[in-house]
Amino acid sequence: MIAKLTKTYLLMTIQAKTVNEKFLQVDGHKIRYLESGNFEKTLVLVHGLGASAERWEQVMPIFAEKFRVVIPDLIGFGYSDKPLADYTIDFFSDFLEKFLQTANIRSPYLIGSSLGGQISAEYTATHQNDVDKLILVSPSGVMKQSTPALDAYIMAALYPNEQNAKNAFELMEGSGESVDHRIVSSFIKRMQLPNAKLAFMSTILGLKNAEIITKKLPSILTQTMLIWGSDDPVIPIHHADDFVSSIKDCRFVRMDGCGHTPYVQAPREFSEKVLDFLGVY
Repeated sequence: MIAKLTKTYLLMTIQAKTVNEKFLQVDGHKIRYLESGNFEKTLVLVHGLGASAERWEQVMPIFAEKFRVVIPDLIGFGYSDKPLADYTIDFFSDFLEKFLQTANIRSPYLIGSSLGGQISAEYTATHQNDVDKLILVSPSGVMKQSTPALDAYIMAALYPNEQNAKNAFELMEGSGESVDHRIVSSFIKRMQLPNAKLAFMSTILGLKNAEIITKKLPSILTQTMLIWGSDDPVIPIHHADDFVSSIKDCRFVRMDGCGHTPYVQAPREFSEKVLDFLGVY
């Protein structure tokens, strides 16, 4: 067996919805994930660089009204193990395959944000029959030059203090409004965990050395929706053109007034667009 599911450790509550915190083993590494909802159809959400499952906490209870929602902490991030490894896109795509197998998830709806979007796109491109519908949120994979917001985020990861983290998240949001202190403090806490910085920087190097994803996108035959914040300062919205023009069946949704994480800034609007695309709204 590739991995073995272990016991449920505790229960959490996010916005009055019961959420199970669970752990399983993938290639001998402990992987944490959150689960909510008791439905046959599964919706899997994949977070971005340096984040954790909690990044989706505002939309999770909405989706859990319609689906079994599963949100892993990617290997190397959150409270999953952080082995010494080359954190390439192939490494993450392979991890996602093994995680879905171990969690007994077949043909899910798959949503990936930023790095999680690139991972989800790469996985779908090589697993056409294993993803029912695909949703990409400001995915990485085509931008080869950094932006000031991304530079600030990398600085916050390397030197995780309140000033750096607050500055980075405010830049990424792009609205000029203050960021929830919980987001800042949880990021600082996670980046101070053993090997967190090594996994983060290995991922940055993996992204830098990866081929532009455009060549692989035509292989995605799965019905896809692309969501992008109009004011995204991390991966600017003009990069959406590469995805829309390369994926055969791709619906594009622009979320005005949002930055890099519209599911954090406008969770209700984001959820409505997703549920409409999935045909359950």
